[in-house]
Amino acid sequence: MKTKLSILLLGLALGATGNFVPDERAEKPIQSRILKTVADELVLVQEVLVEAPVAEVWAAYATAEGWMAWAAPVVEVDLRAGGTIKTNYDAAAKIGDAGTNVLHIVNYVPERLMTLQAELSDRWPEVMKQDAGRLMNVIVFEPQGAERTKILSYGVGYRDSPAYDELMKFFIPANEGLFAKLKASLER
Repeated sequence: MKTKLSILLLGLALGATGNFVPDERAEKPIQSRILKTVADELVLVQEVLVEAPVAEVWAAYATAEGWMAWAAPVVEVDLRAGGTIKTNYDAAAKIGDAGTNVLHIVNYVPERLMTLQAELSDRWPEVMKQDAGRLMNVIVFEPQGAERTKILSYGVGYRDSPAYDELMKFFIPANEGLFAKLKASLER
């Protein structure tokens, strides 16, 4: 309590106005949380602040070269509504070989928003294959001035169930690792 009071008094002394509540998460460059909806669904919210202009962050998602810089060594991007992003994590593979992942581009607004839906193969958990039509990733790109971008990633369509609770234990650190690579590639 004494620390929060000291921070509040320091803020007032420096001319801050309004209610100041320190955000303990502010120090963490990649933040993850799970929201529960009234429809008993889970939304995985992940937030990343990148020290790069929104055009560069967008290119990391919208171009093959961008994806190859942080996500996978083999990438093919067909940027259009109804297009795809195909990746393979085996540098010796080609798109279409075993291990190719396909993300369908549901929609996008350049430098602002992209909605992706994974094509779920036999390697995916059964619960996700059952829900394949409802699972999507909505990625929002928010410019924070000329040289900084906030990425908000919303994984939607997950059911509030023990099976998805277990999957979140995998998805959260795996996605945070990918976001760390994205951040490092853009902030080099």
